[in-house]
Amino acid sequence: MGTRAKAKGVSHAIVDIGLNARCPGSRIFAAAKGAVDGGLTIPIEKKALPSEDRLHGNHIVSYSKLVSTQPEAYKKRFSGYLKNNLNPEELQENFTVVQGKITTRGASK
Repeated sequence: MGTRAKAKGVSHAIVDIGLNARCPGSRIFAAAKGAVDGGLTIPIEKKALPSEDRLHGNHIVSYSKLVSTQPEAYKKRFSGYLKNNLNPEELQENFTVVQGKITTRGASK
C-alpha cells in the first residue's frame, strides 16, 4: 500500500479507525506499519504498532512448535498453511522472502 501510494505521489496519510476501539498491535496498526515501511509518513504512536517479532510471525512459529506434538490438532489449526504447502515453522523465512519481493517490486516501479 505504501509503495503504491508513493508511486501515485502520496507521501502522507492518517489512520482513521472510526468509532472502533483503539487496540494497539491490531491488524489496522499492522497495515499502518506496512505503509510506513513502504515510505508513507503517518503520524502514529510507536507503541500502537505491533512488534517486529509479531509481524514476522514468531508467535505463530512458537505455537506451531507447541502443537506439533498433537498431529490432529496441528493439522486442524494450520490447515490453511498446509493446504498452500507452507510449513508454519518456516513462517519467518517465508515472510522475509515475500517482504523482499514486495520491496524489490516497489523499487522497480
